Amino acid sequence: MDLIPAPRHVTPHPAAEPFVLTAGATLDAGPGTGGTARWLRGVLGAAFGTELAPGADGAAVRLRIDAELGAEAYRLEVTAQAVTLTGGDAAGVFWGAQTLRQLCGPAAFRRAALGGPAPSIAAVLVEDRPRFRWRGFMLDVARHFLPKDVVLRYVDLMAAHKLNVLHLHLTDDQGWRVEIKRYPRLTQTGAWRERTKVGLRESPLWDERPHGGFYTGDDIREIVAYAAARHITVVPEIDIPGHSQAAIAAYPELGNADVVDTAALGVLTSWGVNVNVLAPTEGVLRFYEDVLTEVLDLFPSKVIHLGGDECPKEQWMKSDAAQDRIRELGLRDEEALQSWFIGHFGRWLADRGRQLAGWDEILQGGSLVPGALVASWRGYGGGIKAAEAGHDVVMCPEQQVYLDHRQHAGPDEPVPIGFVRTLEDVHRFEPVPPRLAGTPAQERVIGAQANIWTEVLDSVRAVDYAVFPRLSAFAEVVWSDLPAPERRDHEDFTARMSTHYQRLDALGVEYRPPGGPHPWQRRPGVAGRPIAGPPPIV
Repeated sequence: MDLIPAPRHVTPHPAAEPFVLTAGATLDAGPGTGGTARWLRGVLGAAFGTELAPGADGAAVRLRIDAELGAEAYRLEVTAQAVTLTGGDAAGVFWGAQTLRQLCGPAAFRRAALGGPAPSIAAVLVEDRPRFRWRGFMLDVARHFLPKDVVLRYVDLMAAHKLNVLHLHLTDDQGWRVEIKRYPRLTQTGAWRERTKVGLRESPLWDERPHGGFYTGDDIREIVAYAAARHITVVPEIDIPGHSQAAIAAYPELGNADVVDTAALGVLTSWGVNVNVLAPTEGVLRFYEDVLTEVLDLFPSKVIHLGGDECPKEQWMKSDAAQDRIRELGLRDEEALQSWFIGHFGRWLADRGRQLAGWDEILQGGSLVPGALVASWRGYGGGIKAAEAGHDVVMCPEQQVYLDHRQHAGPDEPVPIGFVRTLEDVHRFEPVPPRLAGTPAQERVIGAQANIWTEVLDSVRAVDYAVFPRLSAFAEVVWSDLPAPERRDHEDFTARMSTHYQRLDALGVEYRPPGGPHPWQRRPGVAGRPIAGPPPIV
């Protein structure tokens, strides 16, 4: 049946007659299943030209909720007479509907009927539930802006893979992407850069066209609502105190003006870790409290990500104002100053019923605010430390699940970055490191996340190539009950992918072909930064 991600239990009934989704098939939606009913009518109705009218007569698809199954779990039974989909909650019903769509064949992923016979669904019983409750995908829209329709498309692609957290990286040195009405210059100035480095920092190439864009408040509300209807939570990231030059370009008083002429800073046009960081002043705290007040109004997510990564301390070391702040607060050094900065907003968010999340650098410089969530990107080490200290952890180690890193060592890979991470490598990724396995701290690993950074991904086609098919493998890792990495049946996964590629084709995804990139997917003349050998497990 070639299902991806693989369900926990599949019991086929090869001798039984299949269910035929005729034009007269009905949809019997029980209490709490209306959202999935609307979605099914939209996708299957369009793909096969059937209305799936309300009712239980004839060939019927029945949707029900039974809380005893548990959160996000589902049971899907197909007989010749009916399809009965029961979820432990509304989300479970929806994830079961994703499996039902796959059982209908690749044509179910098209937007219009191609004609031909009505689809038949083999008689089967599927019993399934996810391994992790955080099954995330981070989309960097700050480095290269992706229009709203692209974000919505990726929400649908996530839903098709049973992923449930979209982490939007909304601000960085190279762009500010969310409208803040109190501070209009954040998008009037901060959303646009004059030109863009092509390739990484070492590259001599430039795209001289201005680049930018941002989401209005209504755009964000639409994205959040669209995702929520698909049981996906949108987690915003507003990066502080580093990665903030776009904000400083818009409001120079946010920077360390006693060290650098902040009024002369523009939105950064190149890449890499940047020395221009926020000043640790009361004015900056009030500014970002105002920003976050609007962010909380736009994003109902309990989790709010504040970055906290890659914050050079050179300007704070030279700044009299920053040094005065260190002495005033009785801190030992600049690392402790960053911890204080992040801690202030962790407490501010907690007072409003929200949870601080940050990259693993938020562990540095002192005690982390209680209840904070750590996204462990510099390997597993930060996640292990955080889990053992009682913090929730999302594992997203760069060396394993940064999908902008290259997929093959061949010369045709576009802008090759980092270690080679093949489809098989991602399928063998294990979010729980051996040190935590079997310990109470293991429960603190609430999931994992694949991240896509867009410094060198300047089009939707480039993003598709980097993300797929590896996101399909990642989805199986975080959903399915897989054995240890060395015992995973990658040949079976590869065989199931042969059908899944047809689904991706129907969805219009320009994935990396198994045999290597198409000519138009290459980037000749744009050097990258490849690293030889296998990645460390750290």
